[in-house]
Amino acid sequence: MSDAPERQALGTLLRHVLDVLDGDVAAVYAERGLPDYRPRFSPPLRVLLADGPLPIRDLARRVGVTHSAASQTVAQMARAGLVELTPGADARQRIVRLSGRAHELLPLIEAEWAATSAAIRELDAELSVPLADLLHEVLAAVRRRPMRRRIADAGLPPPT
Repeated sequence: MSDAPERQALGTLLRHVLDVLDGDVAAVYAERGLPDYRPRFSPPLRVLLADGPLPIRDLARRVGVTHSAASQTVAQMARAGLVELTPGADARQRIVRLSGRAHELLPLIEAEWAATSAAIRELDAELSVPLADLLHEVLAAVRRRPMRRRIADAGLPPPT
């Protein structure tokens, strides 16, 4: 099998596109003296900035990721000194709030967000359809008919 992108498995190709895009955004931060800042930090940071401190569960819902993914990202953000965690109403709940360091970095983070949004609009102009539109279309299609159903319908025998 060739290494040509058209021959790669779809999941491999999707991960590669994300790695390339995220890697370049991370490089922008590293070039500006923030090697520990990850692109995945910006959505929760923006939610916390807009909504204030939140339990991880609520932060996950507002960002649109699983609780597990949000918990992992929050742990990385805490190690980077961007958020602080405090106990919530019960022993299982942790409240996430932006740290002083995060507030200090906001001008750079917001400038990067605006520049990245402009860069995405430029990229979209080179594509046959805007990338986000295509991804939303894909999500809607697999919500209507999940891949596991499509695979079964394509002839894979049921498990024994």
